[in-house]
Amino acid sequence: MSTTINVKTLRYEMRRIIERVKRGEDFTVLYRSRPAFRIVPLHGGVAVGRPEDDSLFGAEAVGASSDGLTSANHDRILHGRSDE
Repeated sequence: MSTTINVKTLRYEMRRIIERVKRGEDFTVLYRSRPAFRIVPLHGGVAVGRPEDDSLFGAEAVGASSDGLTSANHDRILHGRSDE
């Protein structure tokens, strides 16, 4: 289960939140009272679900990538595979 915090809390408690994420916790961050992003561990025992359940998996590009990668490349990086 994700803990919900606001940007102000994130700013002032960043060190403590990073340590909690390292232990496997995840956070949903609110910006102007709306969910803006999540902070999740990169590695560890926390299951992040199937890529297909992520609303951004396989999404079409909304602009040009500054790193020269395609959306399929980004899916591979983020999820370990692409929708192709």
